[in-house]
Amino acid sequence: MVRLFNTVGPRQTGQYGMVIPRMITRALKNEPIMVYGDGNQVRCFTYVTDTVDAIIKLCEHPKAVGQIFNVGNNNPITIKELASKIKEMTGSDSEIVFVPYEQVYEKGFEDMKVRIPDISKICNLTGWQPQIPLETTLQRVAEYYRKKLGLD
Repeated sequence: MVRLFNTVGPRQTGQYGMVIPRMITRALKNEPIMVYGDGNQVRCFTYVTDTVDAIIKLCEHPKAVGQIFNVGNNNPITIKELASKIKEMTGSDSEIVFVPYEQVYEKGFEDMKVRIPDISKICNLTGWQPQIPLETTLQRVAEYYRKKLGLD
């Protein structure tokens, strides 16, 4: 069994809260980049090929059977920093707008402030390590959306 932590890649949509494609699309259109809450939430993002590689390594390893593994990148970034990085990388004129949770979620919504996977178990068993840095992930997703939006 695997617990995936924020897998990201081209063709992913922002339909279900996927923050990177949503922010990149808005940045490329020079629309406001929405950050929910104060932006101090900490997350890690894993490029899809790293996730697939981890799953394959686990499927092929006999000692993985019956175990639970976290699969993700363990390099954290705040959502506020992510928005700034995306704005800069895309050369966007977008404003970064902070939206209170009350305006987007039901009453009583609680967000997890820090979500960083402990990947030591999969690393120790299989030698797997995420290979694709966040900057490359963002560039690849942006390239996809530039083409999709006809901006290339």
